[in-house]
Amino acid sequence: MARSKFDMVSHIQVEPDQIRYSGTVAQAIEENEDGVDFHAVLKKDRAVGFFKIDRLFHETYSFARADELGLRAFMIDRDAQGQGYATAAVAALKTYLPAHYPDRCAVMLTVNMQNLGAVRCYRKGGFADTGGIHPDGLAGPQFILRMALTHS
Repeated sequence: MARSKFDMVSHIQVEPDQIRYSGTVAQAIEENEDGVDFHAVLKKDRAVGFFKIDRLFHETYSFARADELGLRAFMIDRDAQGQGYATAAVAALKTYLPAHYPDRCAVMLTVNMQNLGAVRCYRKGGFADTGGIHPDGLAGPQFILRMALTHS
């Protein structure tokens, strides 16, 4: 999704207590970061979610390798939460990402240890706990999760 397509996802909002974990779509798009691509989670032709893929994740996080992507700012609109979109979107990454990033073997993320709903969603969607802890998350310590990607 091009930055110019902000209108497509500008309506997406998470619950106020979730902002400390995911941020907002506006914050994600306003950050001018090298190596970051924007993606929308669609229900038919309407965006119900948003996430960033960080191609340079390994430059910020020493636990990541150069052939791994980073999943960041993953959020599902509060009106669409609880309907299975998050888990389905996470599970779809296994085959969706290789189509767009064929040179990458895995996707990694950090998730706040207190954000139990997100931890469950990521694990149910196919991420595995690496056993590592990232102590410097904005809202506290974070689990480090990884999912191998399926190349056809």
